[in-house]
Amino acid sequence: MKEFTIGANDAGQRLDRFLAKAVPLLPASLAQKYIRIKRIKRNGGRAERDTRLVEGDVLQLYINDEFFDKPREDNAYLTVATPKLNIVYEDENILLVDKRPGLAVHPHDGAEYGRTLIDHIQAYLYQKREWSPRGENAFTPALCNRIDRNTGGIVIAAKTAEALRVLNQKIKDREMDKRYLAIVEGTLKQPKGSLKGYLFKDAKKNKVFVTDKPQPGAKTCQTNYITLAKNQGLSLVECELITGRTHQIRAQFAHAGHPLLGDGKYGKLDKRFDRTYQALYSYKLTFCFTTESGSLEYLNGKTFQVKEVDFVKEYFPDYK
Repeated sequence: MKEFTIGANDAGQRLDRFLAKAVPLLPASLAQKYIRIKRIKRNGGRAERDTRLVEGDVLQLYINDEFFDKPREDNAYLTVATPKLNIVYEDENILLVDKRPGLAVHPHDGAEYGRTLIDHIQAYLYQKREWSPRGENAFTPALCNRIDRNTGGIVIAAKTAEALRVLNQKIKDREMDKRYLAIVEGTLKQPKGSLKGYLFKDAKKNKVFVTDKPQPGAKTCQTNYITLAKNQGLSLVECELITGRTHQIRAQFAHAGHPLLGDGKYGKLDKRFDRTYQALYSYKLTFCFTTESGSLEYLNGKTFQVKEVDFVKEYFPDYK
């Protein structure tokens, strides 16, 4: 429990507005709940959110100590009152989440604290009491893979330190099969094939470039694909990443003359279609371990897939 004594400068404020300033990590909806169930009291008695505070009032807050910390990246999950997650699979070790396009996975992607995928995942586990930050010496639930902000699909989160260690190594050793669905403009000459080249990143422009010949600083890149359907001058393709470079699928198809629908960064927006971000989705994941996997051995051979990809339904309604 923590107490606040209202001074002259805070007098006259509504209770809920004072709490928003005094306890910024406490979500407004949760503050209202705590007021309602009397975990936030005024002078030892019941209060209402619109109660006007008077100089000398004493507020008693019976809430967890975590909420009294200063806002930081590592405690942003506290600002998430109701986690919003589309869970594909969950067990005691991992969580597979279908990330919607437009949602950043980390604050480093330009999102505010409390508005990223990792914030919602940590809030979800915290509220389920599966993770107690003050009871952990070092481990924090973390993401094993990342997806661009405007790309959707399956993101893997580790609930334990061992799961994080094992999965990071499996990703590094390419012991996971990740498949993407994409819509590209035009019709590929070969309905099934492999795009190969060399990719280098311009950090200042936050953009990558693909060439057919080796360049200083460039890394090899390869994407296998198969055309699944064609409609309205568009092709629906399934992609398999052989290498995992930044923006690889987007840049390679653009280099081949078939940019992704809605990808204004590597192509031009097609005015015929109302789409402002790339039609790209990491829709299927298979664990295919070939080396020791410890406590995660039970996942070997299992495949997980999202139920529905919005752009497939929109542009290829007949595809099953």
